[in-house]
Amino acid sequence: MSDPDDEQLALRDAVRNLCRQFPDEYFRKVDAERAYPAAFVDALTRAGWLAALIPQEYGGSGLGLTEASVIMEEINRAGGNAGACHGQMYNMGTLLRHGSERQKREWLPRIASGELRLQSMAVTEPGAGTDTTRITTTAVRRGDRYVVNGQKVWISRVLHSDLMILLARTTPLAEVVKKADGLSVFLVDLRLAIGHGLTVRPIANMVNHETNELFFENLEIPADHLIGTEGQGLRHILDGLNAERALIAAECIGDGRWFIDRITRYARERVVFGRPIGQNQGVQFPIAEAHVEIEAADLMRFDACRRFDARQPCGAQANMAKYLAAKASWEAANVCLQYHGGYGFASEYDVERKFRETRLYQVAPISTNLILAHVAEHVLGLPRSF
Repeated sequence: MSDPDDEQLALRDAVRNLCRQFPDEYFRKVDAERAYPAAFVDALTRAGWLAALIPQEYGGSGLGLTEASVIMEEINRAGGNAGACHGQMYNMGTLLRHGSERQKREWLPRIASGELRLQSMAVTEPGAGTDTTRITTTAVRRGDRYVVNGQKVWISRVLHSDLMILLARTTPLAEVVKKADGLSVFLVDLRLAIGHGLTVRPIANMVNHETNELFFENLEIPADHLIGTEGQGLRHILDGLNAERALIAAECIGDGRWFIDRITRYARERVVFGRPIGQNQGVQFPIAEAHVEIEAADLMRFDACRRFDARQPCGAQANMAKYLAAKASWEAANVCLQYHGGYGFASEYDVERKFRETRLYQVAPISTNLILAHVAEHVLGLPRSF
């Protein structure tokens, strides 16, 4: 067997070669038109990269989160935005780890082939935010169906997905012993749901990231679309959330390296007052500092992925990786924009597009403050703050 480093290098080269078919101009045009990069996502699907986490017995590549994170990193480092398709990677975890054998055999081969997309997860609600135990969307069992009523917000890629993971309350909060109980996970077939109990309302936002409000009014879901055990949905979905944080960290590292690549090249070439601006320590030091922080975040990313792949506890590591990588990427973005000067604001340089995209990860999918609260309570043993 080849050395893991050699395998990772081969993986990086393969993803980079695919991404070269979609240069900056492609993503610039998609961003300007507020469009979905359908051709790019289709190419990733045909190459098998979006089926990386699906076991080979179900038609996938059978890779781990470590390899999946490398794929996401390379997309962003190439100038793209993995946010258009990363949901399929981390949403897969809930179905893979907690779905029945029948569910996996029914859905995974078609997801792996690209016949179906599993890009969306509906958890967040207007009144609950990140306090997930307070969600009020209900799923009530009626015979061989669950009937869903409620509302979700900031739900991405619904209009470019066939399937969606849904978290809803199956037991009222007042009737459970632990507030994390009574939540259940369902697989929703969006092709049947939209217009038949599910209404989708797009939300215009700062970046070209398709996100929506969802309104459920007596939406019927077959009972056999329940994933795992009724009432244990929050625990089931946490696996996916840890994967999500590690993958987002990888994307931020890809963004950070894109910014560093761009600004170091520009700083060597841009001459002001008879010398390259990169010759000035006032320019050098912030770039170097951003690079150091990206490299440090990368180590935490791989630690989180290694633990996840080994089925070890990784909540702290995944959260810390996301925190460090999002922070490092944002600092690299500011450095890149600052030393490009006015050109950094010009669309043709792509800096402003990537600047907007990477800013999201200070806020979502979990804010930096909530990560710090998690570390304070669960790692350092401090009293719960909320």
